[in-house]
Amino acid sequence: MTILGFPLSKLFLYFILYSFLGWIMETCYCSVLERRLVPRGFLYGPICPIYGGGVTLMILFFTPLKSNLVLFYLVAVVVMTSWEYLVGWVLEVTTHVKYWDYSQYRFNLQGRVCLWVALTWGALSYLVIFFIHPPIQKLVEDLPMWLEFMLCGAFLALLAVDATATIRNLVLVALHVESVTQLGQKLQVQMALGKAELGDMLEDSAASLRQRYSEQVAQLEQVSRRFRRAYSTMTASRRYSVSQEDLLAAAALAKEELLRRKQALKSFRVKK
Repeated sequence: MTILGFPLSKLFLYFILYSFLGWIMETCYCSVLERRLVPRGFLYGPICPIYGGGVTLMILFFTPLKSNLVLFYLVAVVVMTSWEYLVGWVLEVTTHVKYWDYSQYRFNLQGRVCLWVALTWGALSYLVIFFIHPPIQKLVEDLPMWLEFMLCGAFLALLAVDATATIRNLVLVALHVESVTQLGQKLQVQMALGKAELGDMLEDSAASLRQRYSEQVAQLEQVSRRFRRAYSTMTASRRYSVSQEDLLAAAALAKEELLRRKQALKSFRVKK
């Protein structure tokens, strides 16, 4: 079976080999930047399928354009950038995880692709098709047929096991992220309702206090008028001064009232 003239078994070996080489390049680049070992890729094995798939696209579609370097470069930039965007979108939608982000660079598209990486894809395509792939192609074509099929079977089995384990883990992560998101939304709703109920409770309390205050003021005014009418000739022998004992007693009452209100608020939150 062939695809655009290339045997499917050879394309699969190219995919595995370039996925491994891409994993090495990506791991070395990120490890140097972070000054520690950073294994890349979302699979457990040492492969980055985005590079294997990308180089396979280069082999299939860019090889006929080798005679026109300008067209080769432009097509490589467009096709490889579209491939990177598609893979990033699929991974984000299916796993709720963003595996790379170019948002800090200018001329990016939703953080999945950016201009300088797109231009780099064109240069890498030229390097791969003209310099790296020819010796690898000769190596693969020189393999005996039985060894080629054996390698394809072994790599396919390993890839299937790795992909199954990885997809299972990603599904669990996605479910966990969804659960956490739902809990966060419920918590926000509960907090909003709690604030609204607390606001209503405080407003009712404030209204009650205002009413009691108005009643006390009215009673005090009434008592004061009666007092002044009954004792209009009375004069004060001395001014009344607030003693330290009075201040301490008032502070104790205020502290007791504050603690009572805090305890009531805490009980209200516990009940909710």
